[in-house]
Amino acid sequence: MEVLYRKDGPVVTITINRPEAKNALNEQVRAALYEALCRARDDAAVRGVIITGGTEVFSAGADIGAMAGASAVQMLYRQGLQRIVHLIESMPKPVIAAISGYALGGGCELALGCDVRIASDTAVLGQPEIRIGIIPGGGGTQRLARLVGAGRAKDLIFSGRMIDAAEAYRIGLVEAVVPMEQLFTEAEKRMHSYIRHGAVALGVAKMAVNTGLDLGKQAGDLLEYLCFALLFATEDQKEGMRAFLEKRKPDFRGR
Repeated sequence: MEVLYRKDGPVVTITINRPEAKNALNEQVRAALYEALCRARDDAAVRGVIITGGTEVFSAGADIGAMAGASAVQMLYRQGLQRIVHLIESMPKPVIAAISGYALGGGCELALGCDVRIASDTAVLGQPEIRIGIIPGGGGTQRLARLVGAGRAKDLIFSGRMIDAAEAYRIGLVEAVVPMEQLFTEAEKRMHSYIRHGAVALGVAKMAVNTGLDLGKQAGDLLEYLCFALLFATEDQKEGMRAFLEKRKPDFRGR
């Protein structure tokens, strides 16, 4: 199977499983990944998703052999990585990328689309597409610049150079770096620190951040306040504030 789906309570781990090709994202992998993400999104019992490639490699990127002979029209209409990243961003559940080994090209773009990136100390990230005469096509030029700034994004994209986990953390490309043996424990720990809160507020917070990045400051502020006010129509808000006043742990129901 190109993609493995493991549900452990409220958390699903989706593992790209094509080790013989360094988890290259060919058409079959992309289709399976999209299907797995839809399954997690539509399962009300699932509160969060972790995406990984296992201990050796996250994903070395696109399957160049499958792309080399394609025409411009074929690439234009091919089901690419962007629909997967858009699905991750629109999902009202947190998605963490647990990165070990190479996360290059499309693999880096997949990680960029996740809400949080946890890297092992073996991780190597980059957008090396320029080396083969193309540019990132899965949102890399847009999301990388938003994360690390336009200058650093251009440096990485123009040069095609790869960076280690320490540099990725220093420039803000990943949120944490841990030893390999702690990677999945750390990803699960982070995820549980998110999903212990109300699902409605968590989904709204994700939407407000992601959408606000594409708005001007004034419109973003308005979006945030509308979201803030509308959460007062939820049972979770009533329970959360009541629990705070009563000095007890809230029992959020996601409604």
